[in-house]
Amino acid sequence: MGILRIILVFLRALFSTHAALAAENLALRQQLAVLRQSVKRPKFRPQDRLFWVVLSQLWKGWRSCLHVAQPATVVKWHRQGFKRYWRWRFRGQKPGRRQINAEIRDLIRQMSRDNSTWGAPRILSELKLLGYTVAERTVAKYMVRNN
Repeated sequence: MGILRIILVFLRALFSTHAALAAENLALRQQLAVLRQSVKRPKFRPQDRLFWVVLSQLWKGWRSCLHVAQPATVVKWHRQGFKRYWRWRFRGQKPGRRQINAEIRDLIRQMSRDNSTWGAPRILSELKLLGYTVAERTVAKYMVRNN
């Protein structure tokens, strides 16, 4: 059984590209490094996780070479890294949309009071002529209702 396996590995290596063989060699070496540093259960450091996430994006055959963790674990690490990135990217910002200026709100209210027949589209076009950029729903939200 051992000779057959060696022959199959040799044939696979013969028909693989140089880049794929280099990636597989790198992956196996990294797994050996992880196994050497831990006693019973492999402990993955952040750089080990980053290695597998990057390798999974660059090489198609990464799943066949991974033996010390499940492929689903690598995908989970990738998702966690993605969440961390966006959490870092938008740190310190308030959730939701920014409020419009009080000046624009007052102008919308004044226009809707003075011109009771105007709807949101007309007030929006007048605001655009004045150089303000707001959405029609925002105009409708701040209009004064005449009951």
